[in-house]
Amino acid sequence: MNTVQLGERIAELAARINIATYEMLTLIAEFDRREGWADAFDSCAEWLAWRTGRTLATCRENVRVAHALEDLPKTSARMKAGGLSYAKARAITRVATPETEGKLLDYADKGSAAAVERMVREVRHLSRDGEIGAEEARHRRRAFSVFIDADGTYVVRGRLEPEAGAVLMRAVEAASDALYRAEDPDARPRSRQRRADAIGLVAERALAAGLGDAEADVTHSGTRAERYQV
Repeated sequence: MNTVQLGERIAELAARINIATYEMLTLIAEFDRREGWADAFDSCAEWLAWRTGRTLATCRENVRVAHALEDLPKTSARMKAGGLSYAKARAITRVATPETEGKLLDYADKGSAAAVERMVREVRHLSRDGEIGAEEARHRRRAFSVFIDADGTYVVRGRLEPEAGAVLMRAVEAASDALYRAEDPDARPRSRQRRADAIGLVAERALAAGLGDAEADVTHSGTRAERYQV
């Protein structure tokens, strides 16, 4: 086999890897939708990290890309056919819409994955004003409600801004770990039940720390992102 043939073989295998990766991503999206991870894990990414031996950060990106591809038919088709690498797909899914993905794919055909990453950064920079508008819209849509159901249980619904939601999830995960770390994993409740118990512990600790006192200082300072840093 000469070097030209070696190169062709490498390119062929790369295309097959792209196809296999696309198939894996479609399965991840479906697995997440069905909450196949929920019996023993708090998220699909955590299950994926355990099952595949990769880092949690990598698996979170896998889950994000898997769901993003569902709304990007052209990008999905290109990757399914083997013509788009995961690295390029990952970058494109950060900014693409069904209306813009065609142009992004044209650029991806001509450049390296690093060039696509740079292009995506430029697109995000140019859309900064749009991001500010989106942030304001998210702020207006924030909501939280609680009502008591007929059986006496409390039903909680809400929409949180990304910073507040991230802090809430960190608190819930820490409380869940504190409640159940000593238990046999096989005897633990389902993850959604553990999170429900954890919310109660978070509320108890907040009140015990004096949050409900009349003189408690809850003055906001700095930006929303700064307030929610932990």
